[in-house]
Amino acid sequence: MKRIVAFVTVVMTVLLSTLSVTYAAETMKLRYSNYMPGTHRMSLLTGQFCEEIKKRTNGRVEITHYPGGTLTTAPKIFQGVVTGFSDFGWSVTNYNQGRFPVTDLTVMPIGKSSGWVGAQVADDFYRKFTPKEWDSVHVLFMSASGPNIIYTAKTAIKNLEDLKGVKIRATGKTADTLEALGGAPVPLELGDTYEALRRGVIEGCLGPLEQLKGWRLGELAKYVTASWRVGATNTFYAVMNKEKWNGLPADIKKIFDEVSMEFKAKHAQAWNEIDLEGLEFLKQRGGQVILLSDAEAKRWEKAVEPVIVAYKKELMSKGFKSDEIDGWINYLKERGDFWEKKAKEQGMKSLWQ
Repeated sequence: MKRIVAFVTVVMTVLLSTLSVTYAAETMKLRYSNYMPGTHRMSLLTGQFCEEIKKRTNGRVEITHYPGGTLTTAPKIFQGVVTGFSDFGWSVTNYNQGRFPVTDLTVMPIGKSSGWVGAQVADDFYRKFTPKEWDSVHVLFMSASGPNIIYTAKTAIKNLEDLKGVKIRATGKTADTLEALGGAPVPLELGDTYEALRRGVIEGCLGPLEQLKGWRLGELAKYVTASWRVGATNTFYAVMNKEKWNGLPADIKKIFDEVSMEFKAKHAQAWNEIDLEGLEFLKQRGGQVILLSDAEAKRWEKAVEPVIVAYKKELMSKGFKSDEIDGWINYLKERGDFWEKKAKEQGMKSLWQ
Protein backbone atom coordinates (compact mmCIF):
# COMPACT_ATOMS: atom_id res chain seq x y z
CA MET A 1 0.00 0.00 0.00
CA LYS A 2 2.84 2.34 0.91
CA ARG A 3 4.44 1.66 -2.48
CA ILE A 4 1.17 2.54 -4.27
CA VAL A 5 0.84 5.78 -2.34
CA ALA A 6 4.45 6.68 -3.06
CA PHE A 7 3.98 5.92 -6.77
CA VAL A 8 0.84 8.05 -6.99
CA THR A 9 2.61 10.88 -5.18
CA VAL A 10 5.49 10.81 -7.66
CA VAL A 11 3.12 10.74 -10.65
CA MET A 12 1.08 13.69 -9.29
CA THR A 13 4.21 15.69 -8.61
CA VAL A 14 5.45 15.14 -12.17
CA LEU A 15 2.05 16.05 -13.64
CA LEU A 16 1.74 19.21 -11.56
CA SER A 17 5.27 20.19 -12.42
CA THR A 18 4.60 19.67 -16.12
CA LEU A 19 1.39 21.67 -15.99
CA SER A 20 3.15 24.46 -14.13
CA VAL A 21 5.93 24.66 -16.72
CA THR A 22 3.40 24.58 -19.56
CA TYR A 23 1.37 27.39 -17.97
CA ALA A 24 4.48 29.49 -17.41
CA ALA A 25 5.52 28.97 -21.00
CA GLU A 26 2.16 30.12 -22.40
CA THR A 27 2.33 33.38 -24.30
CA MET A 28 -0.44 35.96 -24.14
CA LYS A 29 -0.81 37.23 -27.70
CA LEU A 30 -2.26 40.74 -28.04
CA ARG A 31 -2.86 43.27 -30.84
CA TYR A 32 -1.95 46.98 -30.91
CA SER A 33 -3.80 49.29 -33.33
CA ASN A 34 -2.20 52.54 -34.49
CA TYR A 35 -3.35 54.77 -37.35
CA MET A 36 0.00 56.47 -38.03
CA PRO A 37 2.25 55.31 -40.90
CA GLY A 38 4.70 52.60 -39.99
CA THR A 39 7.68 54.88 -40.68
CA HIS A 40 6.39 57.72 -38.49
CA ARG A 41 8.43 58.31 -35.33
CA MET A 42 5.41 57.70 -33.12
CA SER A 43 4.76 54.38 -34.84
CA LEU A 44 8.38 53.37 -34.41
CA LEU A 45 8.10 54.13 -30.69
CA THR A 46 4.84 52.21 -30.41
CA GLY A 47 6.51 49.23 -32.06
CA GLN A 48 9.42 49.53 -29.63
CA PHE A 49 6.93 49.57 -26.75
CA CYS A 50 5.63 46.19 -27.93
CA GLU A 51 9.16 44.81 -28.18
CA GLU A 52 10.08 46.08 -24.72
CA ILE A 53 7.03 44.46 -23.15
CA LYS A 54 7.98 41.12 -24.73
CA LYS A 55 11.55 41.50 -23.49
CA ARG A 56 10.65 42.50 -19.92
CA THR A 57 8.04 39.75 -19.57
CA ASN A 58 10.46 37.13 -20.94
CA GLY A 59 8.06 36.38 -23.77
CA ARG A 60 4.99 35.91 -21.58
CA VAL A 61 3.30 38.81 -23.42
CA GLU A 62 3.67 39.19 -27.17
CA ILE A 63 2.09 42.21 -28.86
CA THR A 64 1.64 42.45 -32.63
CA HIS A 65 1.76 46.05 -33.81
CA TYR A 66 -0.63 47.18 -36.59
CA PRO A 67 0.36 50.68 -37.80
CA GLY A 68 -1.19 52.64 -40.67
CA GLY A 69 -4.79 51.94 -39.65
CA THR A 70 -4.50 48.35 -40.88
CA LEU A 71 -6.47 46.99 -37.91
CA THR A 72 -8.78 49.91 -37.16
CA THR A 73 -8.82 53.40 -38.68
CA ALA A 74 -8.16 56.47 -36.53
CA PRO A 75 -11.81 57.26 -35.63
CA LYS A 76 -12.47 53.59 -34.72
CA ILE A 77 -9.37 52.88 -32.64
CA PHE A 78 -10.85 53.77 -29.26
CA GLN A 79 -14.03 51.76 -29.75
CA GLY A 80 -11.97 48.88 -31.11
CA VAL A 81 -10.12 48.73 -27.80
CA VAL A 82 -13.34 49.03 -25.78
CA THR A 83 -14.93 46.06 -27.58
CA GLY A 84 -11.75 43.98 -27.56
CA PHE A 85 -11.36 43.92 -31.34
CA SER A 86 -7.89 45.24 -30.54
CA ASP A 87 -6.13 45.08 -27.19
CA PHE A 88 -4.26 48.38 -27.40
CA GLY A 89 -4.83 51.61 -29.26
CA TRP A 90 -2.87 54.76 -30.07
CA SER A 91 -4.87 57.67 -31.44
CA VAL A 92 -5.90 61.28 -30.90
CA THR A 93 -9.03 62.62 -29.21
CA ASN A 94 -9.84 64.96 -32.12
CA TYR A 95 -11.15 62.03 -34.17
CA ASN A 96 -13.95 61.37 -31.69
CA GLN A 97 -15.40 64.78 -30.97
CA GLY A 98 -17.80 64.69 -28.03
CA ARG A 99 -16.54 61.39 -26.64
CA PHE A 100 -13.97 62.99 -24.34
CA PRO A 101 -15.70 66.19 -23.17
CA VAL A 102 -13.46 66.87 -20.16
CA THR A 103 -10.20 65.90 -21.86
CA ASP A 104 -11.10 68.14 -24.81
CA LEU A 105 -10.25 71.07 -22.55
CA THR A 106 -6.62 70.11 -23.15
CA VAL A 107 -7.01 71.06 -26.83
CA MET A 108 -8.37 74.54 -26.13
CA PRO A 109 -6.26 77.41 -27.60
CA ILE A 110 -4.45 78.15 -24.34
CA GLY A 111 -1.10 78.14 -26.14
CA LYS A 112 1.79 75.75 -25.52
CA SER A 113 5.12 76.21 -27.22
CA SER A 114 6.01 72.54 -27.73
CA GLY A 115 4.80 68.95 -27.77
CA TRP A 116 7.01 68.15 -24.79
CA VAL A 117 5.14 70.71 -22.70
CA GLY A 118 1.76 69.62 -24.07
CA ALA A 119 2.47 65.94 -23.35
CA GLN A 120 3.36 66.63 -19.73
CA VAL A 121 0.25 68.77 -19.25
CA ALA A 122 -2.09 66.22 -20.88
CA ASP A 123 -0.82 63.34 -18.75
CA ASP A 124 -0.85 65.47 -15.59
CA PHE A 125 -4.43 66.48 -16.28
CA TYR A 126 -5.59 62.88 -16.73
CA ARG A 127 -3.86 61.63 -13.59
CA LYS A 128 -5.11 64.56 -11.51
CA PHE A 129 -8.79 64.33 -12.51
CA THR A 130 -9.17 60.84 -14.15
CA PRO A 131 -12.28 61.83 -16.16
CA LYS A 132 -14.98 59.17 -16.27
CA GLU A 133 -14.92 59.23 -20.08
CA TRP A 134 -11.87 56.93 -19.86
CA ASP A 135 -13.48 54.38 -17.51
CA SER A 136 -14.13 51.87 -20.32
CA VAL A 137 -10.39 51.39 -20.96
CA HIS A 138 -7.13 51.24 -19.04
CA VAL A 139 -5.05 54.33 -19.84
CA LEU A 140 -1.34 53.63 -20.22
CA PHE A 141 -0.40 57.28 -20.70
CA MET A 142 -1.40 60.51 -22.42
CA SER A 143 0.74 62.46 -24.86
CA ALA A 144 0.44 65.52 -27.08
CA SER A 145 1.71 66.77 -30.40
CA GLY A 146 3.45 70.07 -30.89
CA PRO A 147 1.23 73.16 -31.12
CA ASN A 148 -1.16 73.40 -34.04
CA ILE A 149 0.04 76.08 -36.43
CA ILE A 150 -1.23 77.09 -39.86
CA TYR A 151 0.67 76.03 -42.95
CA THR A 152 -0.47 76.71 -46.49
CA ALA A 153 0.43 75.77 -50.05
CA LYS A 154 -0.04 79.04 -51.95
CA THR A 155 -1.28 81.85 -49.69
CA ALA A 156 0.96 83.36 -47.03
CA ILE A 157 -1.06 84.01 -43.86
CA LYS A 158 0.43 87.11 -42.23
CA ASN A 159 -2.62 88.38 -40.36
CA LEU A 160 -6.25 87.56 -39.56
CA GLU A 161 -7.42 89.23 -42.75
CA ASP A 162 -5.32 86.86 -44.88
CA LEU A 163 -6.95 83.86 -43.17
CA LYS A 164 -10.56 84.90 -43.74
CA GLY A 165 -12.44 82.18 -45.66
CA VAL A 166 -9.33 80.10 -46.40
CA LYS A 167 -10.11 76.37 -46.50
CA ILE A 168 -7.95 74.69 -43.88
CA ARG A 169 -7.93 71.06 -42.73
CA ALA A 170 -8.91 71.00 -39.03
CA THR A 171 -10.62 68.37 -36.89
CA GLY A 172 -12.36 68.19 -33.52
CA LYS A 173 -12.09 71.18 -31.22
CA THR A 174 -9.20 72.63 -33.23
CA ALA A 175 -11.75 73.36 -35.95
CA ASP A 176 -13.54 75.69 -33.52
CA THR A 177 -10.29 77.60 -33.05
CA LEU A 178 -9.77 77.95 -36.78
CA GLU A 179 -13.34 79.15 -37.29
CA ALA A 180 -12.88 81.78 -34.56
CA LEU A 181 -9.83 83.03 -36.44
CA GLY A 182 -11.88 83.41 -39.61
CA GLY A 183 -10.74 80.33 -41.51
CA ALA A 184 -13.01 77.72 -43.10
CA PRO A 185 -12.39 74.34 -41.39
CA VAL A 186 -12.49 71.18 -43.51
CA PRO A 187 -12.55 67.94 -41.46
CA LEU A 188 -10.37 65.26 -43.05
CA GLU A 189 -8.50 62.22 -41.78
CA LEU A 190 -4.81 62.95 -41.96
CA GLY A 191 -4.28 60.11 -44.41
CA ASP A 192 -6.51 61.92 -46.94
CA THR A 193 -4.92 65.33 -46.48
CA TYR A 194 -1.96 65.11 -48.87
CA GLU A 195 -4.14 64.44 -51.89
CA ALA A 196 -6.68 67.07 -50.83
CA LEU A 197 -3.91 69.67 -50.53
CA ARG A 198 -2.36 68.62 -53.84
CA ARG A 199 -5.67 68.93 -55.66
CA GLY A 200 -6.58 72.24 -54.06
CA VAL A 201 -9.59 70.85 -52.18
CA ILE A 202 -8.01 72.53 -49.15
CA GLU A 203 -5.53 75.39 -49.09
CA GLY A 204 -3.67 74.45 -45.95
CA CYS A 205 -3.74 72.70 -42.60
CA LEU A 206 -3.94 73.49 -38.92
CA GLY A 207 -1.57 71.01 -37.32
CA PRO A 208 1.84 70.45 -35.74
CA LEU A 209 5.03 70.98 -37.72
CA GLU A 210 5.82 67.25 -37.63
CA GLN A 211 3.15 66.70 -40.28
CA LEU A 212 5.35 68.49 -42.82
CA LYS A 213 7.80 65.59 -42.83
CA GLY A 214 5.99 62.73 -41.09
CA TRP A 215 3.06 62.97 -43.49
CA ARG A 216 5.07 64.54 -46.39
CA LEU A 217 2.86 67.64 -46.41
CA GLY A 218 5.97 69.82 -46.56
CA GLU A 219 6.31 68.69 -50.19
CA LEU A 220 3.26 70.86 -50.91
CA ALA A 221 3.23 73.53 -48.19
CA LYS A 222 5.22 76.71 -48.81
CA TYR A 223 4.34 78.86 -45.81
CA VAL A 224 4.16 78.33 -42.06
CA THR A 225 2.50 80.91 -39.85
CA ALA A 226 3.92 80.79 -36.32
CA SER A 227 0.52 80.94 -34.64
CA TRP A 228 1.54 78.78 -31.66
CA ARG A 229 0.19 81.25 -29.07
CA VAL A 230 -3.29 80.05 -30.03
CA GLY A 231 -2.11 76.64 -31.16
CA ALA A 232 -3.42 74.05 -28.78
CA THR A 233 -1.62 70.71 -28.77
CA ASN A 234 -3.51 67.62 -29.95
CA THR A 235 -4.05 65.11 -27.15
CA PHE A 236 -2.98 61.53 -27.92
CA TYR A 237 -3.70 58.45 -25.85
CA ALA A 238 -2.24 54.98 -25.39
CA VAL A 239 -4.94 52.72 -23.97
CA MET A 240 -5.53 49.03 -23.27
CA ASN A 241 -8.67 46.89 -23.20
CA LYS A 242 -9.87 46.98 -19.60
CA GLU A 243 -10.80 43.28 -19.39
CA LYS A 244 -7.36 42.26 -20.67
CA TRP A 245 -5.71 44.62 -18.18
CA ASN A 246 -7.73 43.28 -15.27
CA GLY A 247 -6.75 39.74 -16.24
CA LEU A 248 -3.02 40.39 -16.08
CA PRO A 249 -0.96 39.04 -13.16
CA ALA A 250 0.32 41.69 -10.75
CA ASP A 251 3.93 41.34 -11.89
CA ILE A 252 2.97 41.87 -15.54
CA LYS A 253 0.91 44.95 -14.61
CA LYS A 254 3.95 46.36 -12.85
CA ILE A 255 6.02 45.89 -16.00
CA PHE A 256 3.34 47.61 -18.11
CA ASP A 257 3.29 50.56 -15.70
CA GLU A 258 7.07 50.91 -15.77
CA VAL A 259 7.38 50.64 -19.54
CA SER A 260 4.45 53.02 -20.07
CA MET A 261 6.12 55.77 -18.04
CA GLU A 262 9.36 55.28 -19.92
CA PHE A 263 7.61 55.58 -23.26
CA LYS A 264 5.51 58.52 -22.10
CA ALA A 265 8.85 60.37 -21.71
CA LYS A 266 10.16 59.08 -25.06
CA HIS A 267 7.04 60.18 -26.93
CA ALA A 268 7.13 63.63 -25.30
CA GLN A 269 10.74 64.17 -26.33
CA ALA A 270 10.12 62.80 -29.82
CA TRP A 271 7.29 65.29 -30.48
CA ASN A 272 9.80 68.12 -30.08
CA GLU A 273 12.38 66.44 -32.27
CA ILE A 274 10.01 65.69 -35.14
CA ASP A 275 8.59 69.23 -35.09
CA LEU A 276 12.12 70.52 -35.57
CA GLU A 277 12.65 67.99 -38.36
CA GLY A 278 9.38 69.06 -39.99
CA LEU A 279 10.41 72.70 -39.93
CA GLU A 280 13.79 71.87 -41.45
CA PHE A 281 12.06 69.73 -44.11
CA LEU A 282 10.01 72.78 -45.13
CA LYS A 283 12.98 75.14 -45.18
CA GLN A 284 15.09 72.77 -47.30
CA ARG A 285 12.38 73.03 -49.96
CA GLY A 286 12.35 76.79 -49.90
CA GLY A 287 9.48 77.15 -47.47
CA GLN A 288 9.03 80.29 -45.42
CA VAL A 289 8.19 80.81 -41.73
CA ILE A 290 6.05 83.85 -40.99
CA LEU A 291 6.46 85.22 -37.46
CA LEU A 292 3.55 87.20 -36.06
CA SER A 293 4.33 90.51 -34.41
CA ASP A 294 3.39 90.83 -30.74
CA ALA A 295 0.51 93.11 -31.69
CA GLU A 296 -0.81 90.67 -34.30
CA ALA A 297 -0.42 87.71 -31.94
CA LYS A 298 -2.55 89.52 -29.36
CA ARG A 299 -5.26 89.96 -32.00
CA TRP A 300 -5.23 86.20 -32.56
CA GLU A 301 -5.39 85.51 -28.83
CA LYS A 302 -8.34 87.88 -28.48
CA ALA A 303 -10.11 86.23 -31.41
CA VAL A 304 -10.05 82.76 -29.84
CA GLU A 305 -11.18 83.76 -26.33
CA PRO A 306 -14.84 82.98 -27.24
CA VAL A 307 -13.84 79.37 -28.03
CA ILE A 308 -12.99 78.67 -24.39
CA VAL A 309 -16.10 80.54 -23.15
CA ALA A 310 -18.34 78.61 -25.54
CA TYR A 311 -16.85 75.29 -24.54
CA LYS A 312 -17.37 76.03 -20.89
CA LYS A 313 -21.06 76.64 -21.65
CA GLU A 314 -21.19 73.38 -23.59
CA LEU A 315 -19.76 71.47 -20.64
CA MET A 316 -22.23 73.13 -18.28
CA SER A 317 -25.08 72.02 -20.54
CA LYS A 318 -23.85 68.45 -19.99
CA GLY A 319 -24.12 68.81 -16.22
CA PHE A 320 -20.63 69.94 -15.24
CA LYS A 321 -20.38 72.72 -12.67
CA SER A 322 -18.96 76.16 -13.46
CA ASP A 323 -16.45 76.11 -10.58
CA GLU A 324 -15.33 72.62 -11.55
CA ILE A 325 -14.65 73.68 -15.14
CA ASP A 326 -12.80 76.82 -14.02
CA GLY A 327 -10.65 74.59 -11.84
CA TRP A 328 -9.76 72.39 -14.81
CA ILE A 329 -8.89 75.39 -16.99
CA ASN A 330 -6.78 77.02 -14.28
CA TYR A 331 -4.96 73.74 -13.68
CA LEU A 332 -4.12 73.46 -17.40
CA LYS A 333 -2.74 77.00 -17.43
CA GLU A 334 -0.74 76.43 -14.24
CA ARG A 335 0.77 73.16 -15.49
CA GLY A 336 1.52 74.78 -18.84
CA ASP A 337 3.49 77.52 -17.09
CA PHE A 338 5.21 74.94 -14.88
CA TRP A 339 6.39 72.79 -17.80
CA GLU A 340 7.34 75.79 -19.95
CA LYS A 341 9.68 76.80 -17.14
CA LYS A 342 11.04 73.24 -16.90
CA ALA A 343 11.69 73.17 -20.65
CA LYS A 344 13.80 76.35 -20.39
CA GLU A 345 15.66 75.02 -17.35
CA GLN A 346 16.53 71.88 -19.33
CA GLY A 347 17.76 73.95 -22.25
CA MET A 348 15.27 72.59 -24.76
CA LYS A 349 15.56 74.20 -28.17
CA SER A 350 12.68 76.50 -29.08
CA LEU A 351 10.97 76.19 -32.45
CA TRP A 352 10.27 79.89 -32.60
CA GLN A 353 13.62 81.59 -31.99
